[in-house]
Amino acid sequence: MALIYLIEDDASIREIEEYALKNAGYEVATFEKAGSFFNALEDIMPDLIVLDVMLPDENGLDIVKQLRGSSITKALPVIMVTAKTSELDLVKGLENGADDYIKKPFSVLEFISRVKAMLRRTLEDDVKKLELDELLIDKERHEVKISDTIINLTYKEYELLYYLTLNRGIVLRRDQIMERIWGIDYEGESRTLDMHIKTLRQKLGTFGSRIRTVRNVGYVIE
Repeated sequence: MALIYLIEDDASIREIEEYALKNAGYEVATFEKAGSFFNALEDIMPDLIVLDVMLPDENGLDIVKQLRGSSITKALPVIMVTAKTSELDLVKGLENGADDYIKKPFSVLEFISRVKAMLRRTLEDDVKKLELDELLIDKERHEVKISDTIINLTYKEYELLYYLTLNRGIVLRRDQIMERIWGIDYEGESRTLDMHIKTLRQKLGTFGSRIRTVRNVGYVIE
């Protein structure tokens, strides 16, 4: 059972997030302020940190900087949650070391989906091979096979397939995929993603139908 540290000063939001996470089977410890959170880090290291940007005693962006500046906590995955919605705030959060960013208000389903995706990515990102039925992705060889037949993919097609497979069964938003595969500078260039999905499906043959479009949201591999 993954342990998640939740830092949120708004009691109502904190209770909703805590309830949703526990309902999803996670162990949760909640904190209203940065001070108590850092004290807890000295005792037990969590598997994931869900961090609000605006806290009464310290800015969430500064907390991420401190985490990334320590050899002990630099690899801890962090999802930032904020009511700020400007692109500049998003860029600051990611540049400071946040792994993902959720904007308020958000649905509980989206929240849990992002948490699951982050934990799965953290646990499996170093896996040398990913398998999904007849699909095999060999990370060491940078090779993709379907039923032992090598599929020739471009670098971006490979990265896209790896990311979808790593998060199999989870609907990934378009902006999530763009940020992960192309970087923040490509935000809004949705046609780039659509074209890569199209060519990826074609190259995967019948297996390509496993990549499903979720209308007005993004993509999922099933």
